[in-house]
Amino acid sequence: MITTETISSGKATTSPPVLFKSILFATDFSEVATKALTYAAGIARTHCAKLRIVHVLPAEAPPQIPMEPLPASLDRGYVEAEANMQALGTGKFLLGLPHEDIVERGPIQEVIADLIRRNNIDLLVLGTHGRGGLNKFLLGSVAEELFRIATCPVLTVGAKVLVPREDGLAIRKVLFPTDFEQSSLAALPYAISIANKNGGDLILLHIVTPKPVPPHLSWETVIKVSEKRQLESLDATRRLRALIPEDEILTCEVEYLVSFGLVPKGIADALANCQPDLIVMGVKKLAAPRAAAHLYWSTAHQVVCRARCPVLTIRSDRCKDPVETDLPSNILLGE
Repeated sequence: MITTETISSGKATTSPPVLFKSILFATDFSEVATKALTYAAGIARTHCAKLRIVHVLPAEAPPQIPMEPLPASLDRGYVEAEANMQALGTGKFLLGLPHEDIVERGPIQEVIADLIRRNNIDLLVLGTHGRGGLNKFLLGSVAEELFRIATCPVLTVGAKVLVPREDGLAIRKVLFPTDFEQSSLAALPYAISIANKNGGDLILLHIVTPKPVPPHLSWETVIKVSEKRQLESLDATRRLRALIPEDEILTCEVEYLVSFGLVPKGIADALANCQPDLIVMGVKKLAAPRAAAHLYWSTAHQVVCRARCPVLTIRSDRCKDPVETDLPSNILLGE
């Protein structure tokens, strides 16, 4: 069961935007990373932002006999990474775009977290291969671990995301799934701002997980269950409507979408039906993000794996105060 309600506003926004001025793009030089680079470069151009590109080499096991580390010129992995960085710099996406190349060795989570802190990074951009099921359980998801430890918003580009056209990718439709918990609501100001930026569509989604019912029901019980779901749908729609402040000035259309079912499937159905250009989600800071990265049933991970558009995640404990962000609604790769 799916219910929708749409509200339109033609007013002009007056909220001051917060620009992304320092962007970090993490790459492993794979095809999906190159796809993510198109977004990182497009955002950097639009915001005149400082773009840093980092490749992290795996940490080496300490030698049994203490010795000085090899100089960079003799480190084969470092030399190959430098060559790949130079190749990226001469590609069409970075042509004429000032950027800083960084090659470091160590645990990727620690290196990225340190770079974010030292350089006051506003946005981390990365690609993910979308490993799922048993593979994720055994190997984990680096992308999920990063967007759970990052102290800034993270734009994740999955393997199914389409490469932006060279004439630009307009973000006209933004999907914001919420369970009404603070961990998800912290990302709402970002969703509103991005949808407002280009006068597009903002879709607020809530999925009601139905309680188990006996397999054989009387007609009276069926009617009662149906009536209860209608009431739950109306209540969820009311709560979605209440998320938009009364004094919020909108240039976008807002659609309120309520569905019933398991959360991952409900979001997958919404993705198929709505076909958004961007998904904005709040995520929790977990005590053990490395362990969470191995849980294949994680909702955030399943969304990233299935989405055909980028996913912007915001960690709730880093967004206590609502802010307006100026993530470009039209990423022009050539401007």
